[in-house]
Amino acid sequence: MSLEKTLIVGCGNMTGAMLEGWLAAGLPRERFTVVTPSRESVPGDVELLREVPEGRHFDAVLLGFKPYMLADIAPSLQGVCGEGTTVLSVLAGVQLDTLQKHFPQAGAVARVMPNLACAMGKSPVALAEEGLDEAARDELFEFMTNLGTPEWVGEDRYDLVTALAGSGPAFVYRFIDALGTAAVRLGLSEEQGRTLAVAMTEGAAALAKASEHSPGKLADMVASPGGVTRKGMDVLDEDEALTQLMTKCLRAARDRSVEMSREARD
Repeated sequence: MSLEKTLIVGCGNMTGAMLEGWLAAGLPRERFTVVTPSRESVPGDVELLREVPEGRHFDAVLLGFKPYMLADIAPSLQGVCGEGTTVLSVLAGVQLDTLQKHFPQAGAVARVMPNLACAMGKSPVALAEEGLDEAARDELFEFMTNLGTPEWVGEDRYDLVTALAGSGPAFVYRFIDALGTAAVRLGLSEEQGRTLAVAMTEGAAALAKASEHSPGKLADMVASPGGVTRKGMDVLDEDEALTQLMTKCLRAARDRSVEMSREARD
């Protein structure tokens, strides 16, 4: 396996962010070609085509369109998805066996689930594959380190990891927004509430990554007994209110991913 030439089919928010991340990491733009009918330009002045090119070989073909479009688009990609090509998919809910069904001639298929922070090289990247040997797995893993922190995930847990690592930023953004909104309701200006909530979250996340302590331990270290922080923490901790809420949130996202997998099979 080699990943010197990658064709990106569809360049929406996610695959656009992945392209930005690879280029920011120093990968040459000549390694990438984008096919999309909907954009006039793509990051880094990468080669942009309106149709799938004929007679060209690509080491990887990255699927970046809506999952429901797979059955319609797959036939047009057969000419570039042969034995020497790995099909990479960010299509939510589309499992490996479904990819194999649509690309029977491909050398291997793999699921890739980053989030938008991959543009800055700071995304978790869930990986699952079928058909790669050990050397090819290592090469794909290395390719994805340019986007953040890749992890091999069994497909039986892929829907849950999608909910956590893929959808998770939206939940964090909602929490940041809620903190700022609460501060505004209690007297801060909207600009101050938003600015302080974002700055606080940035610092807290950086410390959580760098610290030898778990996030739960860090929370307890901030919250002195009987102090200001502990009073607020008591609201979150009562009957595991926050944990219960996030469990419900992740379960709903995971279950929707499972539903989409079933729909993709039908």
